[in-house]
Amino acid sequence: MSDTQSPEERATLQTEAKQPKDITAASRGQAETFETAMEETHDGLEALRAELEQAQAKANEYLDGWQRARAEFANYKRRVEAEREELRRTSNTALLLNLLPVIDDFERAFQTLPPELAGLPWVDGVKMILRKLQAILESENVTPIQAAGQPFDPLWHQAVIQEETTQHPDGYVIEEMQRGYRLGERVLRPSMVKVASNSNQSGNH
Repeated sequence: MSDTQSPEERATLQTEAKQPKDITAASRGQAETFETAMEETHDGLEALRAELEQAQAKANEYLDGWQRARAEFANYKRRVEAEREELRRTSNTALLLNLLPVIDDFERAFQTLPPELAGLPWVDGVKMILRKLQAILESENVTPIQAAGQPFDPLWHQAVIQEETTQHPDGYVIEEMQRGYRLGERVLRPSMVKVASNSNQSGNH
C-alpha cells in the first residue's frame, strides 16, 4: 500500500479486502440456515407421516368394526325373517289342519245327499261354501294326496285296514277312508287307507 495514498483511499482498499471474507461468512450462515430448515422440514414430514399412519390404522379399525356390525345385522335380519316365516307357516298349518275336518264333513254330507234334494237352492249355497273352503286350501298350496289304486307309501298313506284279497295287487291301496293332503312337498295330513294283502302274490315275490 503506497504512502502517497490518502486515508480515504486506504479505507476503501481495506473495505474491499474484507468483503470476500464477509460474503463467505454470509454464505456459510445461509447454508446452515437452509440445512436447519431442511432438517425441520424432514422432522415435520416424519411427524405427519406418523400421524397419517395412525389415522389410517384407526380408519381401518373403524371400517372393520362397521363391516362386522353390518354382517351381524344382516345375520340378525335373516334370522328374524326365517323365524317370522316359520311362525307364519306353523300358524297356517294349525289353521289348515283345523279346516280339514270341516271340509271332510261337507264332502261326506254331499256323498250321502238324497237325490231329491240335489237341486234345491240351499244345497247349491252349501256347495258354494265348500268350494270357497277348497279354494282357501289351493291358495295355500294344499293339494289332495293320491291314494286309491296307488301303491301303499308310508310317507303319504296311513294304513288303518289290511284286507286279504285276490282282486287287487298286494300292497296297493284299495280304498281311501279319509282323504289326505300335502302342503307343498310335505305331508299336511296322511291319507287313511285300506291296503290289499294278496297272499298269492306275496308268496311269489
